[in-house]
Amino acid sequence: MVFDTVAQMIAKQLKMDVSEITPDKRLVEDLKADSANVMVLIMDLEDTFNMTVDDSAITTLKTVGDVAKYIESKQG
Repeated sequence: MVFDTVAQMIAKQLKMDVSEITPDKRLVEDLKADSANVMVLIMDLEDTFNMTVDDSAITTLKTVGDVAKYIESKQG
């Protein structure tokens, strides 16, 4: 599932337990990701899912669930 893969990637990037990552967790406010973390995550997601994340979409991806849904929509 996309969410599981995204959660694993975020956990690795932020050095935290994957069980702490739920769809409603906000990347910055709840998980304490900074802009560098987010950019690395975006690049990793692009590589893992063989896709491009639109620059305009980056500001709309607030929660882990948002990220998973965005990827699913791009896989169409």
